[in-house]
Amino acid sequence: MKRFLALMGATILILGCVSLLRPPFSLPLFSSTASRQPTAVELAQSSFKNQLNENKLNEKQRGVSWVGDRQVVSLDDFATLTENHVNWMVQTPFGWQRDYNTPQLSLATQNVYWGESDEGLAVTTDLAQSLGIQTLLKPHIWLTQPSDGKWRTEIEMQSEQDWQAWFGNYRRFILHYATFAEAHSIPILCIGTELQTTAVLREQDWRQLIAEIRRVYSGQLTYAANWYQAFESIQFWDALDFIGIQAYFPLAQATQPSLETLKAGWRSHLSSIEKVQQRYQKPVIFTELGYRSTDDAAIAPWEWPTDSEVNPKQLATAAGLNTQAKCYEAFFQTVWQQDWFAGTYIWKWFPKLDGTSQRLGRGFTPQHKPAEAVLQQWYGQA
Repeated sequence: MKRFLALMGATILILGCVSLLRPPFSLPLFSSTASRQPTAVELAQSSFKNQLNENKLNEKQRGVSWVGDRQVVSLDDFATLTENHVNWMVQTPFGWQRDYNTPQLSLATQNVYWGESDEGLAVTTDLAQSLGIQTLLKPHIWLTQPSDGKWRTEIEMQSEQDWQAWFGNYRRFILHYATFAEAHSIPILCIGTELQTTAVLREQDWRQLIAEIRRVYSGQLTYAANWYQAFESIQFWDALDFIGIQAYFPLAQATQPSLETLKAGWRSHLSSIEKVQQRYQKPVIFTELGYRSTDDAAIAPWEWPTDSEVNPKQLATAAGLNTQAKCYEAFFQTVWQQDWFAGTYIWKWFPKLDGTSQRLGRGFTPQHKPAEAVLQQWYGQA
């Protein structure tokens, strides 16, 4: 720590000699002369930034997936995050695509939920940063009229022309958020979420896109790969900073499993995660992790609730709440302590949810449930 503080002091002293200070994640300096040697200021900036990145990496990302709501948020809405020792949050804007095989993709930054608009993302980011909470920006694609039960992991064009059109549209979409993340000092950008077929079939297109993102964004990058036959198949992890996994791994085969059963379920998946981590030598983050408040939550964690999370008709049972809490405990006792594990983002967290709200149904949120106490305990120890 003393060494880090000394480095900070030296850096600030050097930067004080110039008229303008660059923000922590400003664009890298480019030169038309490839052989030009970096100045003392540039070397100091680079060293300071590397130390900051290393410091962030050494601190677990104690994250939640923040719900971009219709309503404007205020500083009071973040109280539950600080109470639970949260230091990172995912924010999720959307792009809109009609079907899995249509190349058109709409970028909507207005006339959407306030929390998903550019204005809402910016305000939320600023308020969170004022409390020491950083943002991982994680854009999603939403299929508005999917056919044959398809979803975004199965997006696949039917011709080379359509592939080029799709990547052109996706490039416009993700570069908008890369530029946004740069402007608002957002430390991590997720370049894609659950786009498995595109990621496997079009590796070189993704590598080219990553290079283009790096030109406008100087933070760290990840990709959110699905847990099932997905994260092991991605070949471009070497071009990113984190291996991101949507971690809805099945942990049990029966309802109301014991804690030991759940821990054994996690141990059965660790080897496949460690194999990918060791191959690419990148830290792993769970870009999503969550369990419904049901007694069968550990059997198929990825299944969406059959009831609304906003106004549920059925409330969670004691057995369901207990199972959700045990799933959290099993994760923290098995995965959280791994040296290669950099953090997780709990699905999901509502900004305006009190203890009497009808949202306390069988859905994913741990808020005001026994699972929240488990989260608070473990996040508080990090």
